[in-house]
Amino acid sequence: MQMLNIGSEISRANRWKAKGNQNQVERAIFRALELIDLTIEAQRGKHSLKEFTRMRETICDYYLGDNFYRSTGEQIQRDFDMFFPCARP
Repeated sequence: MQMLNIGSEISRANRWKAKGNQNQVERAIFRALELIDLTIEAQRGKHSLKEFTRMRETICDYYLGDNFYRSTGEQIQRDFDMFFPCARP
């Protein structure tokens, strides 16, 4: 469920980025990062920790950094979209 919440914030950030509103992009990304950090803390000692820290790094690079990894908002969103079918009853 947490991945859906993070994905929703990423979706918001992408919409605001398309509209050119960097302030709202940052607000959405900071909410997503807070959720990621809480998830990382809950995963301490488990195998998936590396994937969450890599996800955090990629998101920070694209939305707040210099985009060293040459990511796109669509690529990042696609990573979260795969969780949406799992949420349906």
